[in-house]
Amino acid sequence: MKAIYKPIPADKSKLLNVICQEGKKEFDYPWHYHQEYELTYILKGRGLRFVGNSVENFQDDDLVLIGPNIPHCWINESNHYKQSTNAIVIYLKKDFFNESWLQSYEFKDIKKLFELSEKGIKFNHTETMKLKEKCFELPKLPPLQKLILMIQILKDLSESSGYGLLCEQKIAYNFDQSHRERLDVIYNYINEHYREKITLEDIAKQVHMSPKYFCRFFSRVMKKPFFEFLNENRISRSCQLLIETDKSISQICYDSGFESIPFFYRQFKRFKQCQPRQYRLRYLSASSQES
Repeated sequence: MKAIYKPIPADKSKLLNVICQEGKKEFDYPWHYHQEYELTYILKGRGLRFVGNSVENFQDDDLVLIGPNIPHCWINESNHYKQSTNAIVIYLKKDFFNESWLQSYEFKDIKKLFELSEKGIKFNHTETMKLKEKCFELPKLPPLQKLILMIQILKDLSESSGYGLLCEQKIAYNFDQSHRERLDVIYNYINEHYREKITLEDIAKQVHMSPKYFCRFFSRVMKKPFFEFLNENRISRSCQLLIETDKSISQICYDSGFESIPFFYRQFKRFKQCQPRQYRLRYLSASSQES
């Protein structure tokens, strides 16, 4: 995935732009970054969400706020989930609030929200459902009412305790061009070869580094070791297979790129805090309650 700068479509407003995205062609934008804050509400869809050094699954009613210049993309990879991904994406200019507003008492919580967004914020299902109606309403409103409602949404988000940070540290695209090009090569190689054994020598060779120097480079830029990132990527892909297929857990283990079933179980517990069978059963239970 080559990270590219994405210019946000022009709008009459100089403060925000609200876009309804429908269908695979419009939704599957490549690994990219931009100067605006981005609030993305997934109405319908499933796949993988990449934000900075975070790799997670997304599904219906997924709500994420991302700060400026954080590389990200949502990949709708489902073969079994027939409906295309639909989303409401809200872009806020970096100076949506001027500095005097952000320094005021009234906006102190929103200021903190913006600061946290530099690590990416994922809101839980309960908080997301509270805002679903407002997010639906937003694209339909005239400019001033849209702005007022957007401030209310930000206020609600800033007062929420139901969220998690996607990246432990800030991962903004402010490093130099050579770093950027190397990361593009690394992401692309992982996406093409995650089912295969990837050695340190293999991945270091792609960016013309020694294994030792590559380890230092990746940990410094991405704020986590390479194999932690690779295993997190593979576990997220295994979650997709658990949800979308009836394959056995052992088959999913190998299809996700793991060579050892015990190691797969340990990594799954580490990243998802449960075992693969529990993950599948919880999803099936939640799906049956919704239908």
